[in-house]
Amino acid sequence: MSRSQTDLAVDVRNLPEPLSLRRMIGPGVIAVGIGMAAGEIILWPYLTAIGGLGLLWLAFTTLAVQFVINMEIERYTLATGQTVVAGSSRWWKGWGIVICLAGAFQYVWPGWATSGSTVFTYLAGGGDVVWITVAGLVIVGALLSVSKVVYTTVERVELVKVALTLFFLVVVVVFVISLGTWGDGARATVTEFGQIPEGITFTLLLSAIGAAGAGGVHNLVLSNWIRDKRYGMGAHVPRLVSPITGREEAAGADRYRLAVDEENLSRWHVWWRRANVEHLVTFVAVCFATITIMCLLAYETLFGRDDLRSDASFLRIEADVLAGQVGGWLRLLFLAVAAVSLWAAAMGLLDIIGRVASDFLRRTYLMTSTRWTEPRLYLTVVWAEIVLGSLILLAGFSQPIGLLIVSTCAASVVTLLYSILLIRLNIRDLPVPVRLRGWRLGGMVVAICFYGFFAIAMVVTQLQRW
Repeated sequence: MSRSQTDLAVDVRNLPEPLSLRRMIGPGVIAVGIGMAAGEIILWPYLTAIGGLGLLWLAFTTLAVQFVINMEIERYTLATGQTVVAGSSRWWKGWGIVICLAGAFQYVWPGWATSGSTVFTYLAGGGDVVWITVAGLVIVGALLSVSKVVYTTVERVELVKVALTLFFLVVVVVFVISLGTWGDGARATVTEFGQIPEGITFTLLLSAIGAAGAGGVHNLVLSNWIRDKRYGMGAHVPRLVSPITGREEAAGADRYRLAVDEENLSRWHVWWRRANVEHLVTFVAVCFATITIMCLLAYETLFGRDDLRSDASFLRIEADVLAGQVGGWLRLLFLAVAAVSLWAAAMGLLDIIGRVASDFLRRTYLMTSTRWTEPRLYLTVVWAEIVLGSLILLAGFSQPIGLLIVSTCAASVVTLLYSILLIRLNIRDLPVPVRLRGWRLGGMVVAICFYGFFAIAMVVTQLQRW
């Protein structure tokens, strides 16, 4: 079938009336809730502890680049109701396969869950990290399996996590971080912009930018979340429900075309403006505050020490320092927030790969199947990830930071790939009035150069070592 014939087959619909900004809040919270873990709690504070505040500029740059990328992901789904993975797969099914396999590789390494269990053992005074992690993964899988509407469960968990984390940030700003440290952070961001502290490898940098905010398939699943939140044309698409406790809905059309007239374009501008505001406030601003404060905290408590190792044990040292400076209650709060954050992220990451893979498989290969509905595919993928992750841990691969570095480096490479696809998707496959253009197109080119530079630098560095 030619491209023109395919386009004619698309169902043309009116864009629904825009939701209020308050009712649109959610997808950005989930994105920041899942993302506010490995990077903000472990990788960026660790880099600060060993290299100082000279990399804050890179964290802020990464967040700006991700905002541009994320809004292009949302643009496509707002205008079509289809996810970016499914849209790319219409050109070549291999794109969906590559992205799903890359996502599976990115999240099958249970670094977030293992890190959460490791921190829990610091809080509890001991325990077997591997078995705690395996048991936790099974519990998370059970929660996702019985959720009537999966999006609602994940959103509530991440809202609680974000609220708890923000409370902790306020506490450390009041009780721990000095004015001198704030000044050092501002000075380093300006005077050391573009510089990389000695001893920081490109592998660590690629890992860090993959864990700042979101990264990899984590960004792509915004398509699925805003669809389930009923953004734009996503309101015409059934939501993902549990095949156990929820009533499965009809699959509906694969893709919709926005009717281009004055009324629909007026609604589009409202949807687009509010979607941007929602993401700026709930994702970018919260990530910015979290990375800044957690890095300043690591600088205040750990920088200059010679007993830091490249594992999660630096969190225990940081907790002990907080206990000595403020009191044992802050140690308990710090470790509790870290454990909850990392485990909430683990839950969200299982949801991510389940959504992306099930959406692709259903809409590409199994559209007419009555057995393999999207909810059943979702749970199959989630439990497959749990089993594989558990086997990796039981085989002896349980070093948290090592697992996180593998996952987050993969995230950066995946982000580079789909950023290229997004440009083509949002220029060729959308009506002219809502297409990607102007400064946002320039921003996407910058994003490709940004991730491409660090990915190439990492490869070159590794080849030189060999």
